[in-house]
Amino acid sequence: MAKEVDLSSREWCDLVFEGKNKDFGAYVIRTDSPKRHNKAFWYTLIGAVIFGAMAFGLVKANQYFEERRLAEMGEQEEVLIDMSQETEEPEEQQERLEQPKPEVLPEEVLKSVKVTELQIVEDEKVKKEDEIKTQDELKETETAFGQKDNEKGTEDRNVTRTLKEEVVVEKKEEKPVEKKEEVFRSVEQMPQFPGGDAALTKFLSSHINYPPMAAENNIQGKVIVQFVVGKDGKVGEVKVVRSVDKDLDREAVRVCKMLPKFTPGRQNGQPVSVWYTLPVQFKLQGTN
Repeated sequence: MAKEVDLSSREWCDLVFEGKNKDFGAYVIRTDSPKRHNKAFWYTLIGAVIFGAMAFGLVKANQYFEERRLAEMGEQEEVLIDMSQETEEPEEQQERLEQPKPEVLPEEVLKSVKVTELQIVEDEKVKKEDEIKTQDELKETETAFGQKDNEKGTEDRNVTRTLKEEVVVEKKEEKPVEKKEEVFRSVEQMPQFPGGDAALTKFLSSHINYPPMAAENNIQGKVIVQFVVGKDGKVGEVKVVRSVDKDLDREAVRVCKMLPKFTPGRQNGQPVSVWYTLPVQFKLQGTN
């Protein structure tokens, strides 16, 4: 059986490098390899032991703190139970459960004396309670006269209460729902500006103030505006349907809100509210 060879032994290194330059780096590395292997082994082993000990310690510490927390919670629950038992005795619990219900006062009834009607009957059929009281007896009593005797009632007529209560239910008046006025897009007779389109163009040109920023940046164009001409001819809601510039749009809306009354539009001979479309031209002088 062949003898096992230790490749990391010094003899093997000498055999391999026999007749060669041993000052070469490979010889030094090979001869020092056993030391490096041993150091690596021990470092790995020590590191594994330290890591295992730390993990074991963390597990034990976690178990310890968890058991301590559960124990404290159990003590708190016991203290709460003891306190609740000490503060409320069984007799107090019974008294609390059997609270007296509020006493309902009986309805006061006015004491009265029955007034007997005069009827001709035989003596045997006359009841004792139906006997006619004399005028002197009626004067001496302070009770009221009724259809039957009620000796247990009160003689004070001011403390009697009626059994019936009148409940007044306030009826809420329902407000009529206002119908939203219809605004037409097109009608038989469209609204007209006083003096016609020429007067409308003149009004716009005389009231428009060209925005300075738009003029400085040479911004021009046509802003399309729509507004409602009401039944009374007044200009209502104004909106921009085609924008050019925010400053130009704002100026066009401002001038449209200043427009005087129109002749209102008509549909079937009646004045109606109509959407009116108006182009507002912004053009700087000296430009084509």
